Amino acid sequence: MSKTKPGKVYRVAKKRLFTRKEYMKGVPNPKITIFDMGDIINPDKFEISLSLHTKEEVQITHNALEAARIAANKYMTKIAGRSGFYLKFRVFPHVVLRENKLATGAGADRVSDGMRGSFGKNVGLAAHVKRNQKVVTINVNRNNYWAAVKALRKAGMKIPGPFSISIDRGRELLNL
Repeated sequence: MSKTKPGKVYRVAKKRLFTRKEYMKGVPNPKITIFDMGDIINPDKFEISLSLHTKEEVQITHNALEAARIAANKYMTKIAGRSGFYLKFRVFPHVVLRENKLATGAGADRVSDGMRGSFGKNVGLAAHVKRNQKVVTINVNRNNYWAAVKALRKAGMKIPGPFSISIDRGRELLNL
């Protein structure tokens, strides 16, 4: 039984990005399937809009995106209710991640091929995110501003690399 590699292995895109899934066999489905949460009927009714940005160019795996979505949605639902916010994920995992799995343990040298035919198998998906690109946006009213900041911080802890939170709309309504 092989272990999966840690997320830091896929954080930086060192090789060519594989995005054409129609030419590949066995590409897994992304774990993140819901990109809009909260009050999706009328998201523009909220006064303030906040966004989570990455400070570096990174790849975010679909597992990390799903973990960030769950963390932010759970916190905002608990504080503001189901219709008290609008949460949108702005990146989609297009990049196919490949891994050349090697056998380990007793007799592995007879079973494994090493680097012969080392192109690898499809193991997951990732979103390639540029520097200062928006990853998550939350729209809230004035009374839920600090809850939205905390929800974005919780989501930011799930993604690789440093992040920042900015106010896109409604700065004049806040007494900061």
